[in-house]
Amino acid sequence: MIDNHTDPLPEALSSEAALPSSDHRVIGREMGIFASNPLIGSGLPLWLPGGAIIRRELEQYAHQLAMESGCAEVYSPVLAKQELYQRSGHWAKFADDMFPAMDVGDHDHAGDQLVLRPANCPHHALIFASEQRSYRDLPIRYHEMAAMFRAERSGVLSGLSRVRQINLDDTHVFCRPDQIAQEAELALDCVLRGLTVLGVGIDHLRLSLRDDGDGYLGDDDQWRDAQDQLRGVLDRVGALRPGLQIREAAGEAAFYGPKIDVQVLDARGHQESLATVQVDFNQPERFGLKYVDADGSDRGVIMVHRGVLGAMERMVGFLLEIHDGRLPLWLAPVQLCLLPVHPDHHDHVRRLADRMTAAALRARVESDGTLGRRIRAARKRRDAVLGVVGDAERAADTVSIIDPRADISAVLRSGELIDILGGAASSRAVKINWPQ
Repeated sequence: MIDNHTDPLPEALSSEAALPSSDHRVIGREMGIFASNPLIGSGLPLWLPGGAIIRRELEQYAHQLAMESGCAEVYSPVLAKQELYQRSGHWAKFADDMFPAMDVGDHDHAGDQLVLRPANCPHHALIFASEQRSYRDLPIRYHEMAAMFRAERSGVLSGLSRVRQINLDDTHVFCRPDQIAQEAELALDCVLRGLTVLGVGIDHLRLSLRDDGDGYLGDDDQWRDAQDQLRGVLDRVGALRPGLQIREAAGEAAFYGPKIDVQVLDARGHQESLATVQVDFNQPERFGLKYVDADGSDRGVIMVHRGVLGAMERMVGFLLEIHDGRLPLWLAPVQLCLLPVHPDHHDHVRRLADRMTAAALRARVESDGTLGRRIRAARKRRDAVLGVVGDAERAADTVSIIDPRADISAVLRSGELIDILGGAASSRAVKINWPQ
């Protein structure tokens, strides 16, 4: 499935000097998240060490959610023959957004025309097709953290939110028609749990339906059944979450099936779809995907596209903006910045940092410059917690901590601090539970 990106910012904001301080490109520079270089090209960000930490944590969490929901991990190549995308329909509909085919032949022999993939679903369809399937085998869920490519025009490229290589948390489910509801409900549960852990509020869930137009694939009964199953899922989810708004929108369905969109508000208050559970009648039909039913007949499968976190680039940019860079502790590149008051305290602080590292925490020691200057720099970098150590703290084995996100200051014993931070990081808590 081709990931939907947010709209690019107006041209007036294209120069970084004109960007608001809340823009992820500004925050990303201040935190050391990503960079770009003209030798590599626009829309191809370089993930710096800080950004690589965030991305790795997100990928590991997405993988965990996928495995907990019964997915099997797969890998597939980023290249395929042009014929694959002609079969899937991507070449006809999205050729302008795809990189041109590459001829890998030589002067004497015609070669294959290879294409950088714009989506992962055709590859997963062929993995499904590699074996005969029984109705007892279904559902089958394939998960891949996969790279996709878009030939975006330079004028619409924007930081992490609009790029040419997209690294997507992507799952495809192959199921019987009567399993659509259970798979949509499972997918939606993963999405809602995942976004809660990221500190993302849900504005509403949208059931995107077909309208009276004739541009839809699949027969009317197929659509009616799928839409009714998704409606039932949202009724059950709404009953379990009384404050969650649910809306229906005719004409918002994809041409190949209805979907549930998870609608959120970005840092500017604009609504966007951050995650989607998409029913697809089209891909299984194009690839002739079948299973053997109980009566021995061949039946067509249904594909359900799902992903919890979506594109890593887009998600990181979104999180930087809604949290103003002050990410939940488990995502923060620097979880504790230790600041010795005087050079005499450096060795003690270094040993404390080693204890933090041994406890799987990301600690940094800043010793150069005045204490005030170092505190300001740590705040600007959005280090999660600042820890000051002077004579009194060294003597008592304590740390004077500052949590800028919660606007809290306290003095804690070093062992207690390690336990608190370790617990918050390992549980992926949105906020640190400081003692009262």
